[in-house]
Parts: sequence; structure tokens; C-alpha cells
Amino acid sequence: MRGSTTCNAWVVPRGAYMLTLKARGKLVDGSLNELYEELYLTRRVTQYVIDTLWELDGVPTFNQVHQLFYELLRSWGFRAHQVKQIYKYALSVIKSAKNNGGRKPLLKKLTARLDKYDAKVDLENQLVIVKLRNREFKIKLLHNRNYIKKFLGRKWYEVMISIDKQGRIWVAIPFRWEYNPYKPRNIISLDINLKKVVVYSGVRIRRIGTRFIEAYSLKIHAERIQRMYPRIWRYNRRILGRIRSLHKRSRNIVIDWSRKFAKYIVLKAKKTKSAIVLEDLEELWVRLFICFYMFCHRFIIFLPCRSGFFLHWGGVHRRPRATAHLHKTIP
Repeated sequence: MRGSTTCNAWVVPRGAYMLTLKARGKLVDGSLNELYEELYLTRRVTQYVIDTLWELDGVPTFNQVHQLFYELLRSWGFRAHQVKQIYKYALSVIKSAKNNGGRKPLLKKLTARLDKYDAKVDLENQLVIVKLRNREFKIKLLHNRNYIKKFLGRKWYEVMISIDKQGRIWVAIPFRWEYNPYKPRNIISLDINLKKVVVYSGVRIRRIGTRFIEAYSLKIHAERIQRMYPRIWRYNRRILGRIRSLHKRSRNIVIDWSRKFAKYIVLKAKKTKSAIVLEDLEELWVRLFICFYMFCHRFIIFLPCRSGFFLHWGGVHRRPRATAHLHKTIP
């Protein structure tokens, strides 16, 4: 006989969370070349701060970093609160790298973080005004108006402006989000597998097909190409581009299906006022590694964990006043 299959329920705690509004932007006022220049200078200065802090024996405190770099960065024309954001971000990157035993961080993205003193957010007109050194830029948010409306009246923390390799402007704004769960009247239990997801609503059992096999086959095809060209695939642009394309398609299938499935489950739980019960996947890799050493694959572990992540995300952020609790059980 199998032993007990349940453990203590883990419920998303009531309180404040953070939800980020991310949207593409269109430059309304200002020059794109000037915005490129400001973001490039911000990245260069941030990398300079990171390089300097990396040479130190330990990790300095925030006050020590302020005394080291504030006057220097102010003399280079950066605004006072922009300077604070630069070495605050650099210090957090250094702490993370040294705590994890990693290499010296190297920044590659053109990104700037601005607080409320250097940025203004007008969600009604979908405008963001940012100030970088002595220049001002107005950016129009290109997003669905109905989606932006749910952020009206909420407190925002900072504005992150970035430009990707295709020259597109991206704006990310973290907002404070209050989570108030309801008391559930029923449960919806999920068993996420490679081919099917079994959904039990307390009355009937439904099996929903997944797209994980399709994504997994694309990943196997990419690895087969790597085995066919074991040495040249790293240097041949055509082969490398094909491998990257297959991996990207595989990843997009997993994320797209997981998001849609999580939305379906969360909305159903909200409608029926049910609690969502997930299996415990924390030690799944250990159990599979012990039982099926020759047949384990990390990708198989990634798929159900990714679906569980989007269920958790949707449960907290989708209509939080009527969001289901999340519980964990041992499969």
C-alpha cells in the first residue's frame, strides 16, 4: 500500500506583491540616437562601477559605495537619483555574482533604471516621460488600453527603459499589487505529465493534451544536428542558426501552452471559487535520477515545472481579489 500522499498546504500569503507592466514604446519627443547615446553611457558607467567593486576584497555597504562614486558620477553630468540607481544596481549585481561564486558580470543590454524623481508615468494617455542627464524623452506605450487600465491608481516603483538588438524600445514599470485570496469552496487538482494533464474538479476527471512532445521533438532534432557536426556546429553560422531556431521554437511552444493552460485553470478556479492543488515537483529530478538513470532528461523536468510556475503567477496576479489558493501535494 502506498503511504500518505499529502503534506501541509502551502497558501500564497495575503499581502503586497509586485506586478510589472511591460510594453513596447514609441518615441514621441526626442531623438532615437540621443536615447541610444544616453543608454550606452549609462551602461558604460554601470560597468565601470562593477569593475571597480569587483577588484575589492569584500562587498562594500551602500553608504561606502555612495561615498566612492556619487561625486564622480555627478561630475560626469548624471542626475542625482540616476547616480543612485546606477550604483544601487551595480552593487546588487556584484553581491549576486560573489554569493553564487560566478565570474565578473559583463553588461550587454542597453538599459536604464529611473525612479519617480526622474520619470513620470501617465497611464491615462499611455505616456512615460524620462529624464536622462540633461535630456528629456517622451515615450508612448504601445499596449492594449484595457490592460493598462487595471494599473490606474496603483503605486509604481521605478521605470526601466531598454533598447533591444532590433532597435525596439521597451518600457517596464513595476506596480504594487494587493493580493486578497478568498475562502475556497472546492478544489481543482492537477497532475501535469508529458502527454496529458489530468484535471480533477471534485466531480469528474478531464484529460487535456499538451504540446510538450512537439517541443521535446524539436529539442531532440537540434541535438541530433549537433551530433552530426560535433566540431563545426559552433563556428558555422548556418548550422548554428538552425540549432538556435529549433531551441527557440521549442521554448516558445512550452511557454505559450503553459501560459494559456494556466489562464484557463485560474479563470475556472475563479468562476467556481476553487483552490488549485499542484503536485510537489521540488525533488522530481532526484527521484527520476535514482530510478531511471539512463532515461532522465532535464527537459522533461522543465515542462511540468514551467506549467506550475505559470499557474502560480496567474493565481497571484490575475484578478487578485478573486484568486485561488495554491497548495502542494506529493505525487
